[in-house]
Amino acid sequence: MNITHIIISALLTACPLLSLAQSTPAIAPSFTYTDSEGNEQTVTSADDQAPLAASFHANATDTEGWNAHYEWHFYLEGQRSNPYLVRYETDTQYTFTKAGTHLVELWATFVQGNDTIAYTDTYWQSEGTPLSISIAESKLEMPNAFSPNGDGINDTYQAKSGYKSIVEFHATIFNRWGQKLYSWDDPAGGWDGKFHGKDVAQGVYYVLVKAKGADGRNYHIKRDVNLLRGYSETTSNSNE
Repeated sequence: MNITHIIISALLTACPLLSLAQSTPAIAPSFTYTDSEGNEQTVTSADDQAPLAASFHANATDTEGWNAHYEWHFYLEGQRSNPYLVRYETDTQYTFTKAGTHLVELWATFVQGNDTIAYTDTYWQSEGTPLSISIAESKLEMPNAFSPNGDGINDTYQAKSGYKSIVEFHATIFNRWGQKLYSWDDPAGGWDGKFHGKDVAQGVYYVLVKAKGADGRNYHIKRDVNLLRGYSETTSNSNE
């Protein structure tokens, strides 16, 4: 036993609290996002659609007295050695627009004097479980009719429910003479059957949609739109 070890042992024996002067730093990364139902979630994994905006949190504990360095590594499943993004900050944000399973690792290093605690490559390969964000493949369909009669049912012409992972969207409504009546840039939006604030006549109109999915799929939809002012669920049921 060398003299240095004897001195350290003696100090720890006389003052055992020195060995517990600092707790070991730890991390518990998570992320927060708003799901497709509009609910805010703080989780370690998610399966949803694009675009998905997420805020990532290191949730580091017992870091007092330690110098910390953080690296957020983003990569697609099966491509761990080739991250598409690395961020150097305690907490970060990112919007996922590409379909597939995205994995996120927080590489954290804590240094105090000659002591180093590292949650880096070796840790994530042997112990850590990456955060996981699975983005669904895209889906987009447009209906061929709507009935803007104020009954609260099918009053707006918009993408069919169930669309997924649409990251770019532009739709335009034309009349039979090619005149532009309305356009919108969000699949959740739509046309209420008006032009300059006035109801247009019942009849056939046309929609042109250009959109792009998170999976790279391009959508070019052109179809007739039947505007039915006299139709309602009540009318339909009374004729059955």
